[in-house]
Amino acid sequence: MMRTNIVTSATGKKLQKLISLITRSGMEIAKRNGIANGGLYKRPFNESFEQAPMYVAVFTYVGFAVGTIFGYMRDCIRTFGLEKCHHSAEREEQKDFVPLYQDFENFYTRNLYTRIRDNWNRPICSAPGPQFDLMERVSDDRNMTFRFTGRIIKNVINIGSYNYLGFAETEHNAMKRVGNELQKYGLGICSTRQEMGNLDKHVELENLLAEFLGVEAALVFGMGFATNSMNIPALVGKGCLILSDELNHTSLILGARLSGATIRVFKHNNVQSLEKLLRDAIVHGQPRSRRAWKKILILVEGIYSMEGSIVRLPEIVALKKRYKAYLYLDEEHSIGAVGRTGRGVVEYFGMDPDDIDVLMGTFTKSFGAVGGYIAGKKELVDYLRSHSHSATYANSVSPAVVEQIIRTIQCLMGLDGTTEGIQRVQQLEENTRYFRKRLHELGFIIYGNDDSPVVPLLLYMPGKLGAFARRMLEKKIGVVVVGFPATPIMESRARFCVSAAHTREMLDTVLNALDELGDVMNLKYSRNSRSSRPELYDEASFELED
Repeated sequence: MMRTNIVTSATGKKLQKLISLITRSGMEIAKRNGIANGGLYKRPFNESFEQAPMYVAVFTYVGFAVGTIFGYMRDCIRTFGLEKCHHSAEREEQKDFVPLYQDFENFYTRNLYTRIRDNWNRPICSAPGPQFDLMERVSDDRNMTFRFTGRIIKNVINIGSYNYLGFAETEHNAMKRVGNELQKYGLGICSTRQEMGNLDKHVELENLLAEFLGVEAALVFGMGFATNSMNIPALVGKGCLILSDELNHTSLILGARLSGATIRVFKHNNVQSLEKLLRDAIVHGQPRSRRAWKKILILVEGIYSMEGSIVRLPEIVALKKRYKAYLYLDEEHSIGAVGRTGRGVVEYFGMDPDDIDVLMGTFTKSFGAVGGYIAGKKELVDYLRSHSHSATYANSVSPAVVEQIIRTIQCLMGLDGTTEGIQRVQQLEENTRYFRKRLHELGFIIYGNDDSPVVPLLLYMPGKLGAFARRMLEKKIGVVVVGFPATPIMESRARFCVSAAHTREMLDTVLNALDELGDVMNLKYSRNSRSSRPELYDEASFELED
């Protein structure tokens, strides 16, 4: 088991100071050229996190303050019985018990979320392709309950699903292979992989996936969330250190917590913040005992699903090599979506897959299926087969789903005898750059990397979330809106997901609607300053103290 070395000599400290100074100077030069750490990057790396004008921040906080005040007023009215409370409450005979939940925990749901919850959980009655059909519903009690009108809203443009490559489809020829496997194997397996649920299709998929990713072996799981939450505890435990990006997905956070390892968080995509934590871990070791950490595991995502940013993989790999740490890369949103042939951020940066200790991804986005995978060295995969709860206790993936995944991977690799897979990847890149460029030109503030198909458009004010989604649906455009507490209180947003299946006409329809709403609702906050987040490179000194 790898153990990190502790730097103890004064000479070693001075050397680290010199390295830090040289590294920081190089970053400053690269920043002026528009690329951070240009020596590690083989292509331009442009990300935008423009700050909102001051008046927007003021009105956003005022909006939350007004909503909170009226919420407390309505709670008082409910307490005196002047208004019926439709939400969960303790039974009268249990009033003296320890409460199952705190009253304030439901305050936001009762008084803020409920007012706009008609914009979530909308029932779709078709395949979630570039367009879908929606069941219309209305509420007669201010979104406490809903009833269906019986009307179907046809051909709503889907700009919110993670269908990056357009493989969530029902085209006959595409579904023929899946249908054949369904006839052969049935729908369910009713067993785990280690008992009676290990089919030849699973082995075929894992071998094909390993070849696609360029690694020795891969292991497939039935649920993407559990791929993270159940495998991280098998890799690290007590006496280990996890360094996690502050904007990592909940599945990564849960897996880290379940592992029992010590967790420290670094600023989002900030290699300087990460390096400071690595240095401290090497020098100081574990708390109290000062022993070296058994393992140091860095947790990052390929594309961050709420920010649209792409991990600074070359710099993080350089750090993990320098400090002898392990790297766990979650490619949930990036596999299939970026890279010349859809092989994720590793291919996007032109890196060697062997530089990543644990490659994780899911089939729920670009592949139009369900499940997840862990890939890497054969020793890693063999270890997880017997030690991962997700591999040992979870039901095997349905053969029909496996065939869908195999079909999409073969398409991306060109093994189906066509260039359709490459064309989809190229179309996604073209659509992404066009959509982002037009939004910038229209004056909206959007976050993320120029090549990320996840496009957050900042709305800021809580009152505009519901109004924006409703007005877009009136124009037959389905969007996803996200607000506090899922985002920082100041950064409510609409999150668009671009797909290769979107035609230019569809994108222009969305852009025209956004242009109109942007003027009506005053959403065009951009001052055309595409500056990066200041905290990325504003920490001038991370040298170790003498």
